[in-house]
Amino acid sequence: MTAPRRTGFVRAVGTELVDDQGPVLLRGVGLGNWLLAEGYMWLFGDEQSSPRLIEARIQMLVGAERAAEFWHRFVDTFITEADFGLIAEMGFDHVRLPINSRGIMDEHGAFRDAGLAVIDRAVEWSERHGLRILLDLHGAPGGQTGTNIDDAENGIPELFTDSRNRAMTVAIWRELARRYRNSETVLGYDLLNEPLPNEWQHIYQEELVDLYRELTAAIREIDDRHLIMYEGSHWATNWSPLAERFDANQALQFHRYWCPPDETSISPYLAIRELLQTPIYMGEGGENTPAWIYAATRLYERYGIGWNLWPWKKLDTKTSPLSASAPDGWSEIADPAARPAPERAWRILEQFLDAVRVDRCIVQTPVLDALFARPSLHLPAWVGIRDGAETPISELADAISPNGVWHHTGGEPYRAEEYFPVTLMRGSSLAFSLSRRPEAWSIDSDDADALEVRWDGRSLVLLASATTRVRSVDVLP
Repeated sequence: MTAPRRTGFVRAVGTELVDDQGPVLLRGVGLGNWLLAEGYMWLFGDEQSSPRLIEARIQMLVGAERAAEFWHRFVDTFITEADFGLIAEMGFDHVRLPINSRGIMDEHGAFRDAGLAVIDRAVEWSERHGLRILLDLHGAPGGQTGTNIDDAENGIPELFTDSRNRAMTVAIWRELARRYRNSETVLGYDLLNEPLPNEWQHIYQEELVDLYRELTAAIREIDDRHLIMYEGSHWATNWSPLAERFDANQALQFHRYWCPPDETSISPYLAIRELLQTPIYMGEGGENTPAWIYAATRLYERYGIGWNLWPWKKLDTKTSPLSASAPDGWSEIADPAARPAPERAWRILEQFLDAVRVDRCIVQTPVLDALFARPSLHLPAWVGIRDGAETPISELADAISPNGVWHHTGGEPYRAEEYFPVTLMRGSSLAFSLSRRPEAWSIDSDDADALEVRWDGRSLVLLASATTRVRSVDVLP
């Protein structure tokens, strides 16, 4: 157990986040699937992608009584204090906690004490292990997205069509502000996860802006110290609704998946940061190769942007810090057409609960090495910085990016043609930022004799004495 490493409320000062020790560059991980189940993390298909559909499947398999027991045990097992301790040990400084409104409020608007107690203990565990915690309303009453990720009942964003859902959302944030207004461990309030994607972003933009203003006013009546975060529409990528400030102590949040990990993917957010003089934060990203994660995370840090990897843990994964092994027979649970006997289904679900315990999970070291720029790493040349300048990968590399190069969603290795080379002219350099000096390295290039490799204290730097092409760099601890 350790005391918090930093003190004070995180707050906005100009374009920076600060606490009592000075500027804060956030490095965190999201606790997805714990309080709001997502089908892909269970290896389920689209037929069972939302929390309600997953719950219905479990109940169909084992009955209502055992299903209730399963979900109680899942909450107590999937994330425990041991997870928080390991998160801190691995080098993260905060967690993002996705909250499902249905877990803390019933359909009549009454709060569920048991659900709020889970958030309380997550805050306590964060404090005990020196972490901060960002409270994220991932599933608002009625649903803010109209998709499977928010627990909406009818597949439309009824948060914006039903005044009762809006009032319940305001009540939730009032209660969270009341409970945590004095907690320095709470990083801030992330009002709505990924509101209004796809066509909804154009239909209800004004309603989103109005709701953000109402939520801000409600929170500020109770809590004038915590940071408030606002996400754009369309998977938090469209910042049109965020064109004007909502509060003096605010940050704007974007999410980035499956895009070139270079400045072209964040330039609109950098422009808004300067225009509004507000901090910005990458609140969800990942689901990609270690090399992509390395390049994206270094990009954010070069621009002083804090980040949060999504998610901490899931089944049979190469893209999260922890991978839980699916138990034997799991396909019978995941396949909606399968009908195992109730006793067999229950045995498989019990094995699942055992498999997701933190001490049973496999640590995916390549993901951690990528996030924190720790050798060992196998890096395509196109993740490097040539001659100290930010250059779009499409201009840096010699070849056009092959289709799908940014969509290695399972973390599958790059094909040979996806290591498209970078040409270095005589006198040019290519730098790879690392957290420490590697013990050894190897370079895949046309002419090894044309390259001198140096460690400059922050980066491994390749210096070209003659024109050559570089395809990849391996660094070893």
